[in-house]
Amino acid sequence: MRLGFALLLLLLSSICSAQSTYPAKPVRIVVTFTPGGAADFTARLIADKWSELWREQVIVENRIGAGGNIGAEAVYRAPADGQTLLLVASAHAFNAALYPKLPFDILSDFVPLGLATSTPMALAVHPRMTVADLKEFTALLQARPHQISYATCGVATAHHFAMELYKFQTKTDALHVPYRGCGPAVVDAVGGQIDVVMASLTTVLPQAKAGKLRTLAITSENRSASAPEIPTFREAGVPALKDYAVEVYYGLMARSVTPSDIVARLDGDLRKVIAMPDFTQRISVAGIDMFPKSAPQMAAIMSADVARFRDVIREAGIRPE
Repeated sequence: MRLGFALLLLLLSSICSAQSTYPAKPVRIVVTFTPGGAADFTARLIADKWSELWREQVIVENRIGAGGNIGAEAVYRAPADGQTLLLVASAHAFNAALYPKLPFDILSDFVPLGLATSTPMALAVHPRMTVADLKEFTALLQARPHQISYATCGVATAHHFAMELYKFQTKTDALHVPYRGCGPAVVDAVGGQIDVVMASLTTVLPQAKAGKLRTLAITSENRSASAPEIPTFREAGVPALKDYAVEVYYGLMARSVTPSDIVARLDGDLRKVIAMPDFTQRISVAGIDMFPKSAPQMAAIMSADVARFRDVIREAGIRPE
């Protein structure tokens, strides 16, 4: 009896010790996108705040390639000790639907810690187009199937998926012209080489404010804090779009077999950071929206994205480049 009680005390002591000592060495956040973007900015700001909170170094490592799969696999193959984390994005949910034979499952091989931020996408048109809003644009596509071309930031990007979902739900069609990045797509839309563009709001907004583009709507569930005057797709007055939303979100995940006490510590400390006024202020100044979601909410969002975009990918015949 005494031996059993002693072993229980030893076990409880070891658990408390693990909670109090984590992290005992530098933590690495793997970002599967290039430096300077919203994903990278979010990761580095979280890393800064965690470094202050933990008095331990938090390193951001950019591992790009294969649409984010290379970096995600690197985290999947790292030890499940909470020292290597993945800055996850909606792109990873899209990849799960797009690539049938990945070496990992983003939903079962990783555990969500929570979502932090998002970057809205906007549908914009050249001023010479007579449509005033998304409802009129939808009517135009219905009247002229296969005749209107639109640009996105590339094949199998969030912008491409957002337009395919829009076409799928409204039963319309248009010709996709993929560009290598949002910048070139918006430049050609401003120059009149193409009349319609789906791109990140941060890329579209300066041109819209200058009168060189007309922004019809953003894809997010709610209006953006950086441009509250722009309506969402849901607000277009098109019945087929009443539940439409495509978010480009960013959060954190760990390996699914990471000890539960470490996961709980990371979850709680992420929520602490997101609640910091300085974090919110710096995110806003960067033109990024806050998108705080708990770990269970994050799991539900990503699972729903994988399921619905499998249908869209099959319907549109999208293939990875």
